[in-house]
Amino acid sequence: MLDAVRHWGEEAAKAADSPLWPLPDAEVLDLLRAVHRLQQASAALQLCVIREAAARGFPAKHGHRTVPGWLRDHLRLDPQPARDLALAATALHSRPAVEQALRDGLLDLRQATVIAKAVNAVPAILNDLQAEARSDSAETAEAGAAAWLAARGSGGDQAHLEPVALAERAESTLIGMAAQFPAYQLRKLGDRILAHVAPEIADLADEAALRRFEARARRHRFFTLSMPVDGVVRVSGALGVEDAAIVTAALQPLSGPVPDDNRSFPQRRADALIDVCRLALRTGELPHDGGEPPQLAVTVRFDPLAARLGASPGVLPDGERISAATARRLACDARILPLVLGGASQVLDAGRSRRLVHGPLRRALTVRDGGCAFPGCDRPARWCDAHHLRSWSDGGRTDLDNLVLLCRHHHRLLHAPAGGWRAKLGPDRLPTFVPPPWIDAQQRPRRNLFHPRT
Repeated sequence: MLDAVRHWGEEAAKAADSPLWPLPDAEVLDLLRAVHRLQQASAALQLCVIREAAARGFPAKHGHRTVPGWLRDHLRLDPQPARDLALAATALHSRPAVEQALRDGLLDLRQATVIAKAVNAVPAILNDLQAEARSDSAETAEAGAAAWLAARGSGGDQAHLEPVALAERAESTLIGMAAQFPAYQLRKLGDRILAHVAPEIADLADEAALRRFEARARRHRFFTLSMPVDGVVRVSGALGVEDAAIVTAALQPLSGPVPDDNRSFPQRRADALIDVCRLALRTGELPHDGGEPPQLAVTVRFDPLAARLGASPGVLPDGERISAATARRLACDARILPLVLGGASQVLDAGRSRRLVHGPLRRALTVRDGGCAFPGCDRPARWCDAHHLRSWSDGGRTDLDNLVLLCRHHHRLLHAPAGGWRAKLGPDRLPTFVPPPWIDAQQRPRRNLFHPRT
């Protein structure tokens, strides 16, 4: 078998090295289908090998506690593909018909895994219904029992509702559907498979399944932040349906585009998440952390010659560096503890948060600007930062005549050297914005006409 598989791989490698441009269109499409078929056959063989290796105890022999951990090390896989392979090997082991369909090219690996999981869940669903049928501790349980007993009956004509028979019907039905639906749609169909194979108990089973899904989502919820790679921190997590709806409701109003917005929708959602967290920090209602209000500490260097913050990067509490421009932007409206360092990194001053705009000053700023003061922006005041017209690090004062409300997007724009916009107060002490010459050659000042002002 090993020689055959090696020969198989060598031939596939030779084919991959061959030019495709001489092939007619029809043959290119046939080749694509044939390669896909080959890929699924290879996947089926790989699952068999993984199961055999697991049965022989290879993971433990090689110092691993789990099959996914062993696959990660042995095949140099990322964590998620390793988990997916181990899951598929386990799920398909009890569904030989699904695995045969994979070998025959009727399914791809993801479809096969989804079908196997859905079919393997059928006995658990029926067990839940039977448990409710035996329970008389609540009216809902009694109603479930009545529906279950009425559906099953007492004679042999209800044999199609037995777990084995239902699982086999669900299996054949989903395999047939795989020709029309990809894996993500098959997953939804699998969740409702009893509506296709046993409609008389489908609603009751759905209710039991939803309770089980909610409990599982509660157990498996998580939220993680990865270590930074090239300045990017990857966020991942899992939420239940109810929790996800709450998060969506909070992010949706902040995810809409603003005028001249070139952000993608995922980028707008990411910015909305940060805005929600900024709002939570501003409320002052978060629990104290180590006896202190939630705050961000940034370490910056002090230039004694210029008597100002230097141009070197700032450092966050976890040791990650941020650019000097970002540190200056954060200093506009953040609860920051500036740790000013001398040339030998000795702490010259551990100041308190002295630039934070709050209390009467914040209320006055809200009354004056009404929201983001940038022309055309409709963001309300609660989502805005207080931007120093003359930066605090350059000696700018924290008072009404040196502040303007800006949403996060326009705050970044004002701090971006390439943005070209300038903000200042007009003769009437209201914020005015001067566009760059490539937007308006005459650079006529503009104002926000959306928010009402007194």
